[in-house]
Amino acid sequence: MLRTNLTVNKTYFENLDGLRFFCFLSVFFFHSFHTDLPEIKASPAFNFVKHDLFGNGFLGVNFFFVLSGFLITYLLVKEKKSKGSINIIHFWIRRILRIWPLYFACVFYGFVIFPYTKTLAGGVPSETANPWYYLAFISNFDYIKKGLPDATGLGVLWSVSVEEQFYLAWPLILSLFPVRKFWIPLVIILAGSLVFRFFNDVPILHEMHTFSCIGDMALGGLGAFLVLEFPSFKQRLHNLPRWLIIIVYAVFVFVFFFRDEFMLGSFFARVFERIFISSLMLFIILEQCYAENSFFKMGNFKFVSWLGLITYGLYCIHFIVISTSNALIGKLGFNTKVWEVVYLETIVSLLITIAVSLLSYRFFEKPFLMLKERFSFGPRPILTQQN
Repeated sequence: MLRTNLTVNKTYFENLDGLRFFCFLSVFFFHSFHTDLPEIKASPAFNFVKHDLFGNGFLGVNFFFVLSGFLITYLLVKEKKSKGSINIIHFWIRRILRIWPLYFACVFYGFVIFPYTKTLAGGVPSETANPWYYLAFISNFDYIKKGLPDATGLGVLWSVSVEEQFYLAWPLILSLFPVRKFWIPLVIILAGSLVFRFFNDVPILHEMHTFSCIGDMALGGLGAFLVLEFPSFKQRLHNLPRWLIIIVYAVFVFVFFFRDEFMLGSFFARVFERIFISSLMLFIILEQCYAENSFFKMGNFKFVSWLGLITYGLYCIHFIVISTSNALIGKLGFNTKVWEVVYLETIVSLLITIAVSLLSYRFFEKPFLMLKERFSFGPRPILTQQN
């Protein structure tokens, strides 16, 4: 639910931090369970976990996009309604303070530290990624052209680039419209995303190209616009029947496990599947924030919500930790059995990722985050600690 702190006049979506963590966890498991041993690759248990359970774990990134579109648009709509305009420079500064420090630390690691450590470990660096694409926040296009970078950690930054492109353009676009007409650019972007997918039926373009991904953020933004501009829409969310909530969650779970089999088989399904899945994700976000008849609220899971505060660090760091810890475990000889690959490596990597991310948040990211308040637009709605 949306909670208001009357003392400091701030609002907080208490159920979204937990959703963030589960988005990360989905991506984490998608990147886990790596082995070079043929006997493990042929194991039914290994294939069940890696491919059947978490083969669509990358949908966590799609969820991040929808969530970002909702939260950022909510902030911008609130600012324009309260002040009559959007302070674009202050918005960009807030985004810079949130995103850039850790992002560029990961870029530095990928292009400078990783090749050195790989050489020390006896490997030969073979980086194909172009550092200029990463410095300019267009690395998703580099990934599309060249595939996964050699440096661990760089591979996940493509989605941060897409979000930064959105953050650059979105306040500029919204500043041109009155609040009541924000739906116009949102609908245009959604339609443009579908048109792009229609004329570019290529899997990697559907997954990583800005014109495809931006539809997720526009859909999230449309949800924020409807909530803030139409009290009747918000009331309907408040009164959502439990049977509908059950159906939507069940459909989402079904899609998570069987997306490839049921949603990618035809051309028109591939064009519309992303917006369909994003609509399910938006429903979950809105249901968690506003529905009175929810079966559960993520805010009740305090530990998970607490971990949600460091989700950005978890996401940026996890691939580095997975590859490093797996290499060390392999050196010790504890990666020759299915259970070691599926359980031991994964649990160790997750725990180390959490520990490193906590340290990063406390001693590296937090000082920058504290500066953000200087560039707020007044009694700022705090949507999550990540925004």
